[in-house]
Amino acid sequence: MEKNPKFEQLEKLREESRLGGGKSRIQKQHDAGKLTAIERVELLLDKDSFEEIGALVRHRCKDFGLDQESYPGDGVVTGFGKINGRPVYVFSQDFTVFGGSLSETHAEKICKIMDLAVKNGIPVIGLNDSGGARIQEGVASLGGYAEVFWRNSMASGVVPQISAIMGPCAGGAVYSPAITDFIFMVQETSFMFVTGPNVVKTVTHEEVSSEDLGGASAHSTKSGVAHFSTDNDADCLNRIRKLMQYLPLNCEEKPPLSPSKDPDKAYAEKLDTLVPDNPNKPYDIKDVIRGVTDEGSFYEVHEHYADNIVVGFARLGGRSIGIVANQPLSLAGCLDNNASVKGARFVRFCDAFNIPLVVFEDVPGFLPGTDQEWGGIIKHGAKLLYAFCEATVPKMTVITRKAYGGAYDVMNSKHIRADYNIAWPSAEIAVMGTKGAVEIIFRREIKKAANPEARQKELEAEYEETFANPYRAAARGYIDDVVFPHETRTKLLRAFEVVQTKVDRVPRKKHDNLPL
Repeated sequence: MEKNPKFEQLEKLREESRLGGGKSRIQKQHDAGKLTAIERVELLLDKDSFEEIGALVRHRCKDFGLDQESYPGDGVVTGFGKINGRPVYVFSQDFTVFGGSLSETHAEKICKIMDLAVKNGIPVIGLNDSGGARIQEGVASLGGYAEVFWRNSMASGVVPQISAIMGPCAGGAVYSPAITDFIFMVQETSFMFVTGPNVVKTVTHEEVSSEDLGGASAHSTKSGVAHFSTDNDADCLNRIRKLMQYLPLNCEEKPPLSPSKDPDKAYAEKLDTLVPDNPNKPYDIKDVIRGVTDEGSFYEVHEHYADNIVVGFARLGGRSIGIVANQPLSLAGCLDNNASVKGARFVRFCDAFNIPLVVFEDVPGFLPGTDQEWGGIIKHGAKLLYAFCEATVPKMTVITRKAYGGAYDVMNSKHIRADYNIAWPSAEIAVMGTKGAVEIIFRREIKKAANPEARQKELEAEYEETFANPYRAAARGYIDDVVFPHETRTKLLRAFEVVQTKVDRVPRKKHDNLPL
């Protein structure tokens, strides 16, 4: 049968689009340990679910020889598909075409799917691998970036936005991922920086490699820009798929339900003996999380940054929840600047997308010191406080041990409208720790005593009996119950049954003025 020339032309164009910059550049991408743009999309999405949009788009620039070089798709693969059977929009920059640089039409393709994502209430995932603005197009490419930034801002809190940095991301290009909800990076092959190593050397005379300046390790441990650091492209894409299991499609939906699972038996069985009798001895708060939530469901966010606070997603009776927990293993669980911002950002995301919050509290206060004060601990601590105050999702708190001072208020206390607050018998709810409190309250009495050391110990014992327990707070109704640790899961599950229909609103306003 004779082939239809028009069909042949379409087949040729589709094949040309799929090849991007050509076989030799694809090979270079593979040699660098990276997948191509289309390979990434196909690995991210459910098999055979991807529908491409704009595969035949070409750039319009005629300057600097670009009229002699043109590729269908113009350096970015865009379209929609499914993850775990649920729809998503996706764009994937193609480094084999002009280094993935953003042109006017490249930006238009990204903007089109972002507009569709907001209109249809579907998450958008961006796979970034770009050398930046296409220099030959000048201000047109810069304008393209600004169009993307504006859409990121408008989509914020409407649909989940996920960014994967899978190659270079420099200059103005970093601000689109920075506005999105979660950033994934790949070890050794992805970089983010506003100014690269060469500019840094010229301006500040510092010599630094791309990896040290803006690699996955730097941004997941030092700056906190990246929420996840992954081993390779495949690992990155698989972890995005896992994250999407916890998220609703948009701000109007509830998160997806999964079959309920009992907690890991080993962790659940040691809850009653987990908190040491010595209040100065640490334990791992993640053991508490795993002992209460569905087995294998805890998915930590920002694991390697500000580890004195733990945030992440989990399931409780199959429901998706957000976890915020103080970590006694790091800085004794104190809140500092980085932990406050980390927690606040996560709380606000959960609130935006109807994900209930569960707080596990063991906090001796805010970290003291000039470094913290001059770094803005007042302002940053207020961010976490503000985030919990404005959150209207169901929010619950479990006080496992220390709940001291202003940090007690900040960590989702009953006073800032938490829905259900419980404490373990080991809880200590007070203005401050025993030793410090006694030294302030009884300073003169101790000084005048015949045996100051013995008198201080007597007073400390008296203070502990009065305040180093949860019962005074329970008597005032500041906590709803004191429970055995092994009862925690059951108590939370029952509370969720009644708060899942919660309706709460903040006063009418144009927008808030978060203490940035």
